[in-house]
Amino acid sequence: MIRFLISRILSAIPILLVLSLVTFAIIQAPPGDYGDYIQSMAINQGGASFEAAKAQADAYRAANGLFDPLPVQYVNWIWGIITRFDFGHSLYFNKPVGAVVAERLPATILLALTCHILASAIGITMGIVAATRQYSWVDTLFGFVSFLGMTIPRFLLAIVIMYFLVFRMGVQDVGNFFSPRYGGAPWSWDKFVDLVKHVWPVIAIATFGGLAYNMRVMRANLLDVLNAQYVETARAKGLSHGAVIMKHAVPNALHPLVAYQGVVLPYMLTGEIEVAIVFGLATVGPAITGSMAVGDVWVTATFMLVLATTLIIGNIISDMMLAVLDPRIRLGDA
Repeated sequence: MIRFLISRILSAIPILLVLSLVTFAIIQAPPGDYGDYIQSMAINQGGASFEAAKAQADAYRAANGLFDPLPVQYVNWIWGIITRFDFGHSLYFNKPVGAVVAERLPATILLALTCHILASAIGITMGIVAATRQYSWVDTLFGFVSFLGMTIPRFLLAIVIMYFLVFRMGVQDVGNFFSPRYGGAPWSWDKFVDLVKHVWPVIAIATFGGLAYNMRVMRANLLDVLNAQYVETARAKGLSHGAVIMKHAVPNALHPLVAYQGVVLPYMLTGEIEVAIVFGLATVGPAITGSMAVGDVWVTATFMLVLATTLIIGNIISDMMLAVLDPRIRLGDA
């Protein structure tokens, strides 16, 4: 197992390099950079002449190496990450990119993990109930709920909920984690409740899509397992219906869902990102869109690299969980 883990970590390094290269190339493909944004702002809002604005833009490009060829820019960026853990400087946020990531990534991951836990617990439970009551009204209802969860775009659902919150219910502080009175206050139960009041739409929407997939997969797998020979043998031995389901059928039906955990964290992250962009929460989503809009390439490339890293980490974790769940699997011992 240890040998397998080490091999997967080592094999992830070239994958990350390739992903970072492709991401960097795609981000740099559109014309223009942050220097153009500086030049435009200097002319339109600062009243500077074209020559003065261009001089400011060129000074920024020279200071940040944007006059270098793209391969040189990429190598310098990667080398700074490897040697100094330096992701570059964001002029859009006026701070190092690492500081932007440290500010926004923890909240994003915490929200995504909360959504994942809720989606897994609720979705798997719904799948078990639906499979054991096949073709009943409960199965039909859960199937309809999962259909809605997989087909309704998350950003559209976020827009609808925001409309009702702002224009129908008069909620004023949408887009914040806390009310003004709790912004700098120490943690307390009241502050936690206030946090839940602000982030529940993001959690609910991202969880809705995740539980739909978990429910459908769990239902289909459990129905297949319930017809297996060893399940019939367990029933013939006189085991109760609950023991047959929970001890023999469910653990084997969980295998595809465990393998799915490799992509669920990036999936939940993207779900949170979509909804957070609509609500304007200070998480990864608005940072990516804001930096892309003005050509702040280092912020965008770094966050894309972080998302790729979560995908690789998720796949490694899912392989380990699958090995623990199924003792027949011997990863790395062959």
